[in-house]
Amino acid sequence: MADSTKRSSGLGDWIFHNLTRLFALLTLLILLGILGSLVYGALPSIHKFGFSFLWHRDWNPPMNDFGALVHIYGTLVTSLIALIIAVPVSFGIALFLTELSPLWLRRPLGIAIELLAGIPSIVFGMWGLLVFAPIFSEYIQPFLTATLGHIPLLGHLFQGIPIGIGLLSAGIILSIMIIPFIASVMRDVFEVTPEILKESAYAVGATTWEVVWSVVLPFTRVGVIGGIMLGLGRALGETMAVTFVIGNSDQLDTSSLYAAGNSIASALANEFTEATTPMYTSSLIELGLILFLITFVVLVLSKLLLLRLSRKEGKGT
Repeated sequence: MADSTKRSSGLGDWIFHNLTRLFALLTLLILLGILGSLVYGALPSIHKFGFSFLWHRDWNPPMNDFGALVHIYGTLVTSLIALIIAVPVSFGIALFLTELSPLWLRRPLGIAIELLAGIPSIVFGMWGLLVFAPIFSEYIQPFLTATLGHIPLLGHLFQGIPIGIGLLSAGIILSIMIIPFIASVMRDVFEVTPEILKESAYAVGATTWEVVWSVVLPFTRVGVIGGIMLGLGRALGETMAVTFVIGNSDQLDTSSLYAAGNSIASALANEFTEATTPMYTSSLIELGLILFLITFVVLVLSKLLLLRLSRKEGKGT
């Protein structure tokens, strides 16, 4: 009886082990399949333009002349703006919910933030175009020009015609969209910090900020960076919201954040159905491949950063 039970348990472990391995391999195969299909579809564009596709600024479908610089620039700039705004705001939200908020407010406020993450991106885009853009152009952009526009070196980024749409508007809308993701992850990882560590710090006279900076953040560093990377991934691949407010211009203008631009995702959404030539389609697919590689590089760099931090912690102990 015992031998039969042992064999049954061993068979179940073997099935479970190989089934989970199959799922992991299936995920990897799907990833490789997506990469392979993107490379195959982009081959005509790769053969014609080579690496110059990355820094060529012209996007001229009638002449079959394509370059990705405008779209790469728009994708990176809007995502960077979104992170600059979203990370400190998300950190403040998570800090308030875990350390400062009264108990009766924590649950409803946390649910409200999570519900914000469920709003469809097209709703954010429509709100950004119809509500945010007019207010932004009439009140916020003139204020930014009057205050930040005179700062040496960076001031020119906040000068220009206040039309309400452009790279800065798209970055702000993206920040609103990714705040719930980053804040929710930060709140969850802050809550797993052992209470005894925080209470010990409070007992020796540490302030709330000192507890968060010296105790909570070192303990939850991996989760915090993971939340930021999750938000960055959402920002890099966002389509509809950016399409509404970025301006969809294929002209490269690095002189101001007020200028209209384009991103990889918005270009794919706007132009894929209009691609009438094989080279046009192949160039759009290569844009998708570039977005895939950008996301991959960001994830790899985040993993390397975490490994470096782990090594430093090991040397410190």
